[in-house]
Amino acid sequence: MAHHNEPAGPPSPPSSAWEPPAETHVTLRTPAELADALPYLLGFHPDDSIVMMALHGERRRFGGRLRLGIPADAREWPFVSDQLARTLVTASTKRGTTPDGIVLYLCQDPAEGETGQAVMERLRPLAQRLRIACGALDVPVFEALCLSGGRFWSYCCPDPRCCPPDGTPLTTPGTSVMAAAAAYAGMRVCGSLREVEARLAPLTGRAAEEQRCALDAAAAELLPRMLGADCGTVRHETLALAELVLRRFDDTPPAGPPPEADARDDGLVSADEAAAIVLGLQDRVARDRAAEWMEGPRLPATLRLWRALARRCVPPYTEHAAAPLTLAGWIAWAGGEHAEAKITLGRALTADPDYLFAQLLHHACNEGLDPEALRECLRRERADRAVLEAAGAAGDDGPATADGPHRTAASRPPRRRPRGDTDGSGPATGGPEGKPRARRQPGRRAARDRR
Repeated sequence: MAHHNEPAGPPSPPSSAWEPPAETHVTLRTPAELADALPYLLGFHPDDSIVMMALHGERRRFGGRLRLGIPADAREWPFVSDQLARTLVTASTKRGTTPDGIVLYLCQDPAEGETGQAVMERLRPLAQRLRIACGALDVPVFEALCLSGGRFWSYCCPDPRCCPPDGTPLTTPGTSVMAAAAAYAGMRVCGSLREVEARLAPLTGRAAEEQRCALDAAAAELLPRMLGADCGTVRHETLALAELVLRRFDDTPPAGPPPEADARDDGLVSADEAAAIVLGLQDRVARDRAAEWMEGPRLPATLRLWRALARRCVPPYTEHAAAPLTLAGWIAWAGGEHAEAKITLGRALTADPDYLFAQLLHHACNEGLDPEALRECLRRERADRAVLEAAGAAGDDGPATADGPHRTAASRPPRRRPRGDTDGSGPATGGPEGKPRARRQPGRRAARDRR
């Protein structure tokens, strides 16, 4: 920080990681400790990112935080800097306290032939612009760090004795006081942002072409039924097939690091099965029923299934990934993996920015709401449906309407706790609930469900 003998702790529990016990406190006094703490504060290693964290009080407790990818075009830096500073300060103030300062991180690995020091110098104007934007709001930047190539630099400290021009090596992972405190508190780093996103990316090569053909065939067969009177039957078929494949995942534990484990999972579901489930999940009622698979010993297998299905949403069906990605984000959040949940829900909104269920979950996760409220709503939905089915009611065999019985718990936001520092909600779009929509462009997603 600007005065490196000043503490920057104890941090308040980050919204993107498991909430540690109240008695767990860590004081960060040096740039090295701040650099080492970053992945524990976020729950993942940020790649190519601007990270800003609010500090509060005399002891500079960590509060709200935000992350954004570094714009490739330097002409965007002034506008982005102003927006980020305003967003963090405004959201923190709405939460109850205006920040007393901010810690800034710029994280970017060197390109081929580039050094970490060159990255630091190239990003210096961005750091300066962010400091100006925060200062204009009367919130100083106490420390601004660049992390690149396994080293860090301070933009605030001119003393080469503690911040040498060629940078300082980052602490070996797992060896610092922060790492020990995080392990004691049960906090986990889920990997880098790039690694988490790679697990959700569409297949490529021959496998992608095979999957595209399967999706084309499934769309031709299923969409007329989903848009007509047979939609209830398609829902049952979708969930039955998903349950069958889930049992396969449950019987095959993951093995090896993520790339190998994901490749093995990809072999557990055929292209035709994946296409039928992905298309069926475009029906909101089917998706909401799948969201009920949210607890119990099969939770890890369920998360693997939704990830695998997201990878099957190859072009031109990438928007279809919003449904399995949202389910994966929901399962991650329900299972306590808040950092992975945020990343996954962010990917869902990249696939379809208007997907309401993803908007609601992303907003709730960012605000630190308790997923148990939504879990309880889904349990009640399941219990009520069981009563209706036992009484011989028709259930969901017909199309749902906006005011009909299919306004399920997954379509409603969970009960709120105090506000957080990011916003992800947005308005719903028109159309009958639960029923997929006609695609705007032929050859791409012929069924739409923004809920």
